[in-house]
Formats: sequence, C-alpha cells, structure tokens
Amino acid sequence: MGVVARESGAGANVGAPASVRTGLARFNALPEGDAGNALGTCCAARRWIAAMTAARPFAEDADLHRAAQAQLAALDWSAILEALAAHPRIGERAAGAGREAAWSRAEQAGAAHADARTAARLDAANAAYEAKFGHVYLIRATGRTAAQLLAAALGRLEHDEPTEQAVVRDELSQIVRLRLDKLLLGLAEGTWS
Repeated sequence: MGVVARESGAGANVGAPASVRTGLARFNALPEGDAGNALGTCCAARRWIAAMTAARPFAEDADLHRAAQAQLAALDWSAILEALAAHPRIGERAAGAGREAAWSRAEQAGAAHADARTAARLDAANAAYEAKFGHVYLIRATGRTAAQLLAAALGRLEHDEPTEQAVVRDELSQIVRLRLDKLLLGLAEGTWS
C-alpha cells in the first residue's frame, strides 16, 4: 500500500494510504444501522457504538481514531464490562462464524500454538484473574506468544483493581484501534458486507 500524494482542502485525509481513504469514505456513507453493526465488531459497548455512529462523518482516519479513544475514555466501568463480555478468554477459541469471532481467533493465534503446559498455566491464570477481578483477562494478543500472554496475566494478577482497570482500558483501546483499521481495510477492499 503506497501513500497517496498530499492533497489540500477539508477532509483530504492527507498522507493516508488510498485504501484507508476509500475505507473511511465507505464507512462514512454506511446507513446508521450498518455503521453501528460494523462498529460493534470493534467494540461491543453500546454507548461507544452510538457515540461513534453519531460522530460521523470523519474527515481522516486519525479523526476516527481520536474519536474512538475519546469515547472509550468517556465510558464508565459498566460499559467497559459490556465490551469485555464480547471477548473470549485468552487461549480459548472464539465461537461463531462472525467477523468478530474470526478476528479474535486471528488475534489469539499465538495462544493457539501453546504447548500443553503453557496452555494449562494460561487457563489457570485466566481463572485466577476472573476470580480476582470479576471479568475476562483482556490483552491485545496480536503479535504476542502464549508465553508472553501468560507472563502478562501473572503480572497483572498483582495489580489492585484501579490499576487493573486502567490497564484494561488501555488494552481495549489498542484492540479497538487494530479492529478499526481492519474495518477500514475490509470496506476499502470490498470484503466487508
């Protein structure tokens, strides 16, 4: 993907790859319900989906990402829990044939290749985490090995609740950013329906 020449004027999406610009234009043009459904694959918090749908159109992908981060930061903890409920446990294969399940499986590819001992320890860490914090252990798994995911889980078990809530918000933010990029790419390539 090459970077397009800089353009001038409002909404030019200066310096963005052509596919990003195309994907953003298609996202902005989606009917409200379709936009909400698309956003729901990125983050399942209904208030976030509604706020992001209402904030369209976005002039640039950077505007989309800034709005996504701001709206995530504005969510109360109950809305974060709603988002977390859509995520499978780390190391467990996401059920279903939908886009969100497929993305989760791809994002957790490193955990899928864990040896039996690491997989068992990751399962135990998931259970201990859920017992302590009352929700799924959320981490941006993309690019991380099972051993890295396990080490992070064990380290995060040492956190107090406020510290862990801040970490969860950051991890969710990273996941949402990656998924928004996937959404724009899918729309640009015509693979999103």
